Amino acid sequence: MLPSRRQFIGRHLMIKGRFADLLLSGRKVTTIRLGHVIPRYEEVIVHGHGRPLCKARIKQVTYKKVGELTEADAVRDGFNSLSELLKALKDTYGDISPDSGVTIIELEVEKVFTELDQSDPYMGLNPVDVARLGLRYLRRELSQGDVRVLEEVTRTGSLREATLRLYGSLSLKHRRAVRRVLRRVLRMLVERGLLGGGSSGAPTTH
Repeated sequence: MLPSRRQFIGRHLMIKGRFADLLLSGRKVTTIRLGHVIPRYEEVIVHGHGRPLCKARIKQVTYKKVGELTEADAVRDGFNSLSELLKALKDTYGDISPDSGVTIIELEVEKVFTELDQSDPYMGLNPVDVARLGLRYLRRELSQGDVRVLEEVTRTGSLREATLRLYGSLSLKHRRAVRRVLRRVLRMLVERGLLGGGSSGAPTTH
């Protein structure tokens, strides 16, 4: 049943065009991919329209053949009918057959990036997610030192551990240095329209 073609999804998940809007509106709760797709993590950052859209949790992964897809699968994926879903799969992947394997990934949107609270130091985001977004969208604009800080934060998943690895110390001075990089990166993401919030102003860089 499972095809030989296997793919892995890391921390980032791409969704095209109108499907991204359907996900945010709640009309789309799954994404269907050709092949045997294996998520590496339970939470992902979803991207579309050239920007980060939201943070979502992968609730369930189901493997089927194209011929086993149902009208209910189509509706949950944001389509009006199974025939519309099948046409979209063919348009995206080319020739598919009833025996072609697909992966249905069920998503639950946890945080929409246009609905963030900019009065919070990290706009309500996990600092590790700020680091991931900074590396994905701003890497060329950042200094080597800033990139190194972001890489350590994403690698360790902890501001404390990142500070210790970067400086060999957990002094207040060094902890503040790491936080300053993250808040500056967050401000850049806001200024470039990649993140937005419900309150006016941008997060401070103190």
